[in-house]
Amino acid sequence: MQHSRRNFIRYSGLALAAAGILPGNIFAAAPAGETLGIQLYSVRDDMKKDPSGTLKKLAEMGYRHVEHANYIDQKFYGYAQKDFKKLLDDLGLKMPSGHTRMNAEHWDATKKDFTDAWKKTVADAAAMGQQYVISPWLDEGLRKNYDDLVRYMDVFNKSGELCKKSGMKFGYHNHDFEFSVKLNDTTVFDIILNNTDPALVMQQLDIGNMYNAGAKALDVVNKFPGRFISMHVKDEIKSENQHEKFESTILGKGILPVKEIIDLGRKAGGTTLFIIEQESYQGLTPLDCAQQDLKIINSWGYK
Repeated sequence: MQHSRRNFIRYSGLALAAAGILPGNIFAAAPAGETLGIQLYSVRDDMKKDPSGTLKKLAEMGYRHVEHANYIDQKFYGYAQKDFKKLLDDLGLKMPSGHTRMNAEHWDATKKDFTDAWKKTVADAAAMGQQYVISPWLDEGLRKNYDDLVRYMDVFNKSGELCKKSGMKFGYHNHDFEFSVKLNDTTVFDIILNNTDPALVMQQLDIGNMYNAGAKALDVVNKFPGRFISMHVKDEIKSENQHEKFESTILGKGILPVKEIIDLGRKAGGTTLFIIEQESYQGLTPLDCAQQDLKIINSWGYK
């Protein structure tokens, strides 16, 4: 517990210093270089059928940035790295971040080094021009024991060191279990935040996922100011299929104070990368939802 507390004090201080957040300027003007994009999982079926056509439609809507969720067998949506980059370039799209799960198998504890597969993942991300390599999951086996999870956070930091060599950061994206599962009376989310170096590991806060665990994004941002370089921007309604308590919907149509959350991210969370994601559509097409989401967030002053 003392180890975790020392890390919390150390990493909280680093985050505040890095973000320039002090009591006198916590509500300063919006940071330069703010980016708005869409997580391609929002249009996953369209991307599966016709990646190039789907990206073209997103570009025509006004999207300029995308975040991938499909890097399989060293390919992005079936494209080799160079070919996918050309496709994006031709459409005027950039990809500042992407989701690729880093699993325990990617770290060789005997060699104290990452596997060639993870090194290739990082290399391809750098070649794509990404700034962030984001893992959107934490294996269940890694979150059963407090000490084991704290030790694995060293692997997170080492992945950050690997990414830093290519001018990037490693990142983590939450779901809901991080807020419902506790180890030594501490949530998994707090363990992650308290034991990762913000200079190496960024956090992408999914403001919708956490709601299924009863967590609220406003509370989380206030608890960890300066720690959330990126946000997944979502709204939520009660689920129609009962798979989860809540499911995502068009921005502004649900029960989350979305604009208030992202405004706080902009002012106090250190957030500069805002990624729209909608995974459920209530009878509309994913592309129609993507278009409506963009129009709404633009009206809130996010471009």
